[in-house]
Order: sequence, then C-alpha cells, then structure tokens
Amino acid sequence: MATGPAKLGTIFTVLALTRILAGFLPDSVLGQNCGCPKDQCCSQFGYCGKGPDFCGAGCREGPCDGGNGRRNVGGNGISVPDIVTPAFFDGNKNEGTGDCPGRAFYTRDAFLEALKSYSGFGTAGSADDSKREIAAFFAHVSHETGRLCFMEENLDLNNPYCDREREAEYPCNPSKRYYGRGPLQLTWNYNYGAAGKDNGFDGLGNPEIMALDPVVSFKAALWFWMTNVHNAITSGQGFRATTRAINSMECGGGSDKAASRIELFQKYCGQLGVSPGGNFNC
Repeated sequence: MATGPAKLGTIFTVLALTRILAGFLPDSVLGQNCGCPKDQCCSQFGYCGKGPDFCGAGCREGPCDGGNGRRNVGGNGISVPDIVTPAFFDGNKNEGTGDCPGRAFYTRDAFLEALKSYSGFGTAGSADDSKREIAAFFAHVSHETGRLCFMEENLDLNNPYCDREREAEYPCNPSKRYYGRGPLQLTWNYNYGAAGKDNGFDGLGNPEIMALDPVVSFKAALWFWMTNVHNAITSGQGFRATTRAINSMECGGGSDKAASRIELFQKYCGQLGVSPGGNFNC
C-alpha cells in the first residue's frame, strides 16, 4: 500500500527525534559509572559527557580540566602541578634514609599522570584550602611510606586482610594478600576491589600491581583520598579529620604516630606558604 507525503513526513520526524535523543543518552545516562569514550569526561556523579558539568570540579577521569581549559586547576586559580613542584616532591622523597627502594618508584611524573583522573584533588575552596589539602595528602603519604621509601608495609605480610563481611561484594583471592601498598598503604580487599574498579585494574586478582606500577599506585591513593578524606579536609574539619579517615587507631592517647603526621603537615604547609589552621589532634 502506498504511503502519502504527510505520513512520510511524520515518520521522518519521529526517526529524527529518535536519533537526536539517542545521541544525548550516552552523555547523560548510558555512561553511568563511567567507562567513557576518550573525548568525554566522567563526572563526579559517574556520568559521561563534555563541558564544565562533566569535566569540571570532581571530574573522575578523561580530559578533566577544572572547568577552565587547564587540567587540575580549580576555580580559585590554583594549579596542583604548579604547587607540587619538583623541588617540593623530591625534597619529600630525599628525606628518606637507609634502604629506600621507593626513591626510584615514586616520581612526580607518576603522581601528575595519576592526577589527571582526579581533577577535584586540591582544587576546592580557596587557594589556601587547596594548599592545605595538598600539604595534608603529602603529610600522610610521607608518614605512611617512610618519606616515600616503601611501596609495601613491613608488618605482617602473611595476614590476608580479607574482610569476610564484605567478601560477597569483594571476593578475596585465597592466594593473595591485601596488606598495605602504595603511597597511602591501601589495605583490605574492599579497598583494593573498589579502587581497581574505578581505575581499570584488577585490585582483587592482582594487588601486587600497587607496588609495581607507580601510576596505578598513585591513582589508588588518590581514589582513597577523594573517596574517604577529601570532604573532611575541604569541609573545614581540620587535619585531625584526615587522620581519623586514614587510621583512626592512631587517634587518642597522644599517639606518636599521629604527632608525626601533624608535624609533617605543619612542615609542608610552611613550604607552601599557608597557615595550617587548627584542629590537629584527633
């Protein structure tokens, strides 16, 4: 049966609208939880797209630019790569003494490459807020790794660090150990599993990569920071909240380890020219 011009026009209009809507879906719906095309950003809420809403503050991966055309630059004008200079990064690393295998492993280039996946780091709030977050991150990194010396913790390496209550979601490989590795000494199966999922590596099946690939190692550390610590330091709770988020067992009783973290934080704030504020002891 023949179809008249009016019906054909209606059909073409419907098809065109369908194509247009289909074109929008990958940017805002189909990209949930990311895995975006290379030219799109994964927003802080887990959606793919372009522009400031996706590539701006909180952007998790892709061509993140802080919303102003430059990577890892906040609305306050702070550029994290400009703050974390070679002198700052290597000065931290060169404080290590004795056998220090991390000196060759942890590099500023690896940190900056990992940073591309987390443009929200060090770009929130005022310029001073940004500097304090950067100082806090490196204070904990320096403490956890013995001044960027260790890729793995030197405690009980036979402990599997498998949380059985969360094993249904993050099943432990019986031949693997999820002890502390990397800049923040990531620990437990649920952290390895979630960090791997968000950063494209097999954290449960290959936890050793954290001590073999410095970019992956820094990505996992930044993942933990942005997931568990970032809001604590950017919401004005002070440095003590970051220590609670990383290792609450060190809080209370005048812990020497907590005091070491505070000392490093104050030192790095001084190097970055910012007041450390208050609220140190957790």
